[in-house]
Amino acid sequence: MGKPSKERRESENEAMAKGRLIRTSAQKLNLIAQQIRGLPVERALNELAFSPKRVAGPVRKVLQSAVANAENNHQLDVDALVVSEAWVGKNLVMKRMRPRARGRTGRIDKHFSEITIVVRETEGS
Repeated sequence: MGKPSKERRESENEAMAKGRLIRTSAQKLNLIAQQIRGLPVERALNELAFSPKRVAGPVRKVLQSAVANAENNHQLDVDALVVSEAWVGKNLVMKRMRPRARGRTGRIDKHFSEITIVVRETEGS
């Protein structure tokens, strides 16, 4: 029996992947998302591979996962894929304390973020 399958959120020529709990702020992660938005997948992977930003590694893994989802789950042509959407959201915040003068403490926030990447197959390739 089992549960009925959910309706797809993407259209027929799209695939999606999410990266959760990426250890950086959403503002820093959004800089990388802006770099790859609208690029062909091969060029976006090269941009991420040679980017000096530390967070480019986890974003590259999410993009590779989206490409694998497109190929294996939705039978899309990998060479015709384009990063159509890439958006960033906030996730949990770990709160830590640092001792300060006169018995007080200072709060340290360690931010986590999540990124969602949608790849779309273009017809004109």
